Amino acid sequence: MDELAVPPYFICPISLQIMKDPVTATTGITYDRESIENWFMTSKDAIFCPLTKQPLTKASDLTPNHTLHRLIKCWLVENATPGSGFDGILSPRPLLDKTHLRKLLRDLAASDDGLRHDAVRKLYALAIEGDTACRGRMVEVGVAKGMVLFVMRCFKEGKVGGLEEGLKILSVLESYSICETRVLDVIDSLNWVLGLEMENHIIIKSYAIEVLKKAIDVAPSTVISGYEPLCRGFESLQFFKNVTNFLRQKISNSALKTTLTILTKLCHWGRNRIKLVEVGAIFDLIALELEKPEKNITELIFNLLAHLCTTADGRAELVRHAGGIAVVSKRILRVSIATTDRAIQILSLISKHSARKDVLVEMLRVGAVSKLCMVMQSDCEGYLKEKAREILRMHSNVWSNSPCIGVYLMTRDPR
Repeated sequence: MDELAVPPYFICPISLQIMKDPVTATTGITYDRESIENWFMTSKDAIFCPLTKQPLTKASDLTPNHTLHRLIKCWLVENATPGSGFDGILSPRPLLDKTHLRKLLRDLAASDDGLRHDAVRKLYALAIEGDTACRGRMVEVGVAKGMVLFVMRCFKEGKVGGLEEGLKILSVLESYSICETRVLDVIDSLNWVLGLEMENHIIIKSYAIEVLKKAIDVAPSTVISGYEPLCRGFESLQFFKNVTNFLRQKISNSALKTTLTILTKLCHWGRNRIKLVEVGAIFDLIALELEKPEKNITELIFNLLAHLCTTADGRAELVRHAGGIAVVSKRILRVSIATTDRAIQILSLISKHSARKDVLVEMLRVGAVSKLCMVMQSDCEGYLKEKAREILRMHSNVWSNSPCIGVYLMTRDPR
């Protein structure tokens, strides 16, 4: 075996052994399943490809490399000799046993911490197999419910052992619902996770955000609209502080989108908008946009800003930020129709309700007025032109003497 030259593409880059179950990550690199699963589970850099250092998505996105599997098998058959050590390298993985799953769930509910943590690790290893049918059987047996109860128990006991794996399992599993009768306890627990400071906390919180979205989706609207009952163990603003603090971290685009989606849903109620403004969400959103994120993230940011600017405090915060009006006007006609719509809506709210002389001068200085004129001259939708025209007419007495704007643009259709 030592003298036999093994083709290099048969070797796992992590274990440096012949791959038993080759799987390809989203970066295009193939690893042995056991090695890459251990990497996801134990490495501090689990969200990065160990070879290329490019970002990886979930472990469940590993794709079996059947072609390479067959090539390795054929090579072993041709080259194996008695005592070579190749026996059983490509033996099939056993089918998922529901009895075994139920045993692990019983261990998960045990009082012994070691037994619980061992059960979580084994369930996680099963959950990231990448087999949809396998994960479906886990949900059917009750693994998702067991993990929810485990996370809630971590919160009540103030323990973090196994928490990362438990949240990862809940983010990997699909087609399960958090029961409405327990949703308040679940959100309390996730709020606690979002407030934790620990090793690897960004990854843990990213998984918590994914689970939180599932909880918010099934939470009764009567509860979300007031929200204080959801965080019974915390100050009324603590949940919003924890979520907006998470926005300030260097998180993945996936976690960022999920977080913005959660906040947008909560913003359907005025009381929540006021709380978000109070914890500094306007400044956080502008800071995010100044980093020039992806188009769909910009759309989410502007949608949320438009919601928050319906409040007096929200508008005051936006005009108070040195780059607030500038970044809103700059995105007009540059990202998408949805972003242009929201940006004009924000400028309209400011023009109607926050039109102090210094604000109007700022709009002219940073190019907001010029952008509104460009909208009227562009081939965009008619309703956007009408919104722009309304804003220009509203303060024509202040802006008409500027050399960058023609009075006729405020009063006539573009020719």
